[in-house]
Amino acid sequence: MKVIKQKPIQHTKIINPKILYYGFPVILLSTLNEDGTVNISPLSSSWALGDYIVLGIGLGGKAIENLERHPECVINIPDPSLWENVEQLAPFTGKNPVPEYKKHNGYTYKKEKYDISGLTPIKATFVKPTRIMECPIQIEAKVKHIRIPDYSPHFAIVETQAVHVHAHTEIIIEENHIDPNKWSPLIYNFRHYFALGNKLGNNFRA
Repeated sequence: MKVIKQKPIQHTKIINPKILYYGFPVILLSTLNEDGTVNISPLSSSWALGDYIVLGIGLGGKAIENLERHPECVINIPDPSLWENVEQLAPFTGKNPVPEYKKHNGYTYKKEKYDISGLTPIKATFVKPTRIMECPIQIEAKVKHIRIPDYSPHFAIVETQAVHVHAHTEIIIEENHIDPNKWSPLIYNFRHYFALGNKLGNNFRA
C-alpha cells in the first residue's frame, strides 16, 4: 500500500470573492439567431453527466434568448491554443440594443461573431447552429429544459442532451474515446485563462 505523506496544517480565513470561477473549462456556445445566422457565446459554467450537459447562462443576453426560441445548440470546447480567439469574443454581445448591465460592464454589440473571433463555421449534422472547426470537441445538443432559479433570477440553468459528438481525429483513441494525453481544455480560473498541468496519475476506472 502506498503511504501518503501528511501535509502540514494550513491556516484559513473567510473571504468574500466577487466571483467563484475557481477553474472551469471554457465553452463556445453556438445558437441560432432569428435570421438564421449564428451567435457565439463564451461560457464558463457547465457540467456533464452521461450524455446530458448542464449550462449556466446569464439572462438578458442573446444566447438564452436564442435557446428559448430555437432549442438547439453546439457546445464547442476550445483547447488552450484558442484562448485569444475566445478573448476576442469576450467584450461583445449579440443583443441589440445592448442591455444596460452589459453596457455598464463594457460590452458592445457585434452580430458577426465568426468575423471578430477568427474562427471558422462548419455545418452541423443534426442541429441548425454551426460547429466551430478549430475547437477539438464539438457537441451538437438539444435543449431539454430551461429553469430560472427562484433564489437567483439573473441566470438560467439549461439542461441539454448531446446528440452528436465530433472530435478532431488526432485526439481520438480506440475509435470512441478521447485521449487525455493529447486533449486539454482551456480553463477559466478566476477570470484568467489556463491550460492543464502535467498528468498526475489515473483514476481507478481509467
